[in-house]
Amino acid sequence: MASDKELDNPERRDFLGAATAAVGAVGVAGACYPFISSMNPSKDVKAKATSEADLASIPPGKTHTVEWQGKPVFVLHRTGEMIDAMRNSSTKLDPEPDGERVQKPEWLVVVGICTHLGCVPNRTPNGWSCPCHGSLYDNSGRVVRGPAPKNLIVPHYEFIDEQRIIIGKA
Repeated sequence: MASDKELDNPERRDFLGAATAAVGAVGVAGACYPFISSMNPSKDVKAKATSEADLASIPPGKTHTVEWQGKPVFVLHRTGEMIDAMRNSSTKLDPEPDGERVQKPEWLVVVGICTHLGCVPNRTPNGWSCPCHGSLYDNSGRVVRGPAPKNLIVPHYEFIDEQRIIIGKA
């Protein structure tokens, strides 16, 4: 049997205090982990974070629509005439040069939602037209007339290679 003198050892007391604190810290961390990990995005949200578009299937002058985060994204393969017309034009409602809206002049990528009330504009030869309130956008996605206050939004996108782009941040 241990004597009172052995039980009253300060080194032993310090060790027991440190061991208890360490076990308690591990227990708190283990209890917090499920709560912290529940704040991470789910697999279905991560899957919608980016979308890929195949540019090889889009002929010049045509538009393909890609879904990104539940929104339509218009990918327009612009012709030389469209590019020249957009470089030489400007808008007064939300002025922005064409060169700032594209990474490569022949490809325009914009979110296909009207900036007025969230309608999906229809494609016209000169751009897009919102069927609900008559906003018009040119072939650079800039608002030309109507109640829309802003240009169509240009999402973050990157060219993977000459034939594919990825929309959104990976």
